[in-house]
Amino acid sequence: MLEALVWTVQQLLLGFIPLFVAMDSVGTLPFLLGLTKEMSPGERARLIRLAIFTGLGIGLGFLAVGQTVFALLGITSASFLVAGGVILFILAAGEILRGGGPASEPRPRRDEYMGVAPLGTPLVVGPAVLATLLVLVQRHPVVIVVVAFALNLALTWFIFTQASRIARALGQAGLLAVAKVAGLLLAAIAVDMVRRGIMAFLAS
Repeated sequence: MLEALVWTVQQLLLGFIPLFVAMDSVGTLPFLLGLTKEMSPGERARLIRLAIFTGLGIGLGFLAVGQTVFALLGITSASFLVAGGVILFILAAGEILRGGGPASEPRPRRDEYMGVAPLGTPLVVGPAVLATLLVLVQRHPVVIVVVAFALNLALTWFIFTQASRIARALGQAGLLAVAKVAGLLLAAIAVDMVRRGIMAFLAS
């Protein structure tokens, strides 16, 4: 019983951490605050809820459809590990090299559909998260991946609802530093994915 619990927790952490890094909720706070600065707290809260549910729907839908498509096309887990790792590395490198500051901040808007785009996607669930989901499901049980994804969305909701407080505590430089560290961690995860894929190719 204890061994099963330890295994489950370990699997959840192995799924949770890459998704947390890929979502980079703290690093995206300047974008969220800039986009919603003219909204009331109630409007922002409704927008955040819509963004989270949009991300949930896109993530689960992509996960289900992606698995089916790969099965039909005969794409192996090793192939997707390499391809997904390369894509994640490119996205991570872009995050690390991208500058920050006022020039990168969006214009404030009061559009209710912002909860779908750009907040739901690609802010909450973008290419990095989708690629990570499909790679994780090749290595862990689907239930574990879905639970890890849901927990990350719950944490993202909390971080977004506390955006103003977190931004004041960290400052612009702190938020930028978090984004860069997340990008570096994502790059390391991507390299490990490519390594696992190549080793699987060699073993087959």
